[in-house]
Amino acid sequence: MERLWTPWRSEYVTKTGDPADCFLCEYLAHPEGEAAELTLRRSDRTFVVLNKFPYNTGHLVIAPHRHVGDLGDLSPEERSELMEETNRAIHAVKRAMRPHGFNVGMNLGPVAGAGLPDHVHVHVVPRWGGDTNFMPVLGGTKVLPESLDQTAARLRPLLAD
Repeated sequence: MERLWTPWRSEYVTKTGDPADCFLCEYLAHPEGEAAELTLRRSDRTFVVLNKFPYNTGHLVIAPHRHVGDLGDLSPEERSELMEETNRAIHAVKRAMRPHGFNVGMNLGPVAGAGLPDHVHVHVVPRWGGDTNFMPVLGGTKVLPESLDQTAARLRPLLAD
């Protein structure tokens, strides 16, 4: 078995769950700069942002305002709004980009792949036939056809009330 040692990840995987370490909480607390560029919608209990490191163009993250790591700790109203905003996001991406399908999901807990385990969030990843080709498989490089600011400009008006 080959091993890949990544000692620089030690700090990341041993974080305390402090909201000060949470980029989603940072976006809410400081809604200017990068947060303003990536935030597409804010509603009463949730918000929608472009993933800064997208798997595909249009990769969105929907999260509650509250820093909560367990889905069961959200209020019924927060859970409901999280799903409504996820649905709204999917429809906006469909209209703007016409994907062939979606991956929609949550990684709950570090062992499940949660990169931010202490702030529940839903990923919406649009998919197209052939979007996994030789570039990411052999070259380890993802080719995205537009910049984040272009994607934001296309999606923001479609997510508005």
